[in-house]
Amino acid sequence: MQMTAAAMWLNTVFAGFDQNVTATVHRLYELAGDFFSPFMEAVSFLGKDGIFLIILSLLLMLFKKTRRSGTAMAIGLAIGAVFTNLFLKIIIARPRPYADESGFYYPLWQLLGQHMESDKSFPSGHTTAAFASMVPLFALGNKKVSWLALVFAVLMGISRIYLVVHFPSDVLGGIIVGTLAGILAVLIAKRLPEKWYIKDIFKKKGRGECSDLAG
Repeated sequence: MQMTAAAMWLNTVFAGFDQNVTATVHRLYELAGDFFSPFMEAVSFLGKDGIFLIILSLLLMLFKKTRRSGTAMAIGLAIGAVFTNLFLKIIIARPRPYADESGFYYPLWQLLGQHMESDKSFPSGHTTAAFASMVPLFALGNKKVSWLALVFAVLMGISRIYLVVHFPSDVLGGIIVGTLAGILAVLIAKRLPEKWYIKDIFKKKGRGECSDLAG
């Protein structure tokens, strides 16, 4: 299988790191059998195409109290998707861990359900989306509960390694890209006009208000 220079560099430089981390995460399966598999599959499903995260950001944007967080989440998801799917995955074009049927990862992938993915491996899109959306939610949300957002993001990365659809270095790349996208999204959201955050979407306009707008 012919690979780009960037993909070969990643496979070479991170070979030991990827195998050691994958083996460590795989211990969850060795210790508990399929006990963790449904949970990891569910977490991973929540990141598929970013649909759940997009819906969550839109729901948060409906209410004034959470609109800033929802807005930053949506911006972060957009930034992360652009850099990951339109640039990095295409340029680096790293094959999935299970692509090499004679390699270390293939039998683990078979054991964990043979989950197939259609795009390239680096960086992890699921992890990028999780951190791009959860970092803003943590930064702008109530810290008493918003730390759970980061727990979810970390679990997303672990699930991708557990299911052997990504190298750990793919997940690491997703964490970096997603975190940077999330931070940038927070900065952008803070500069948006305040009237967007205080606007009452559900308030019905009276005839007078409609007339004023029309004029």
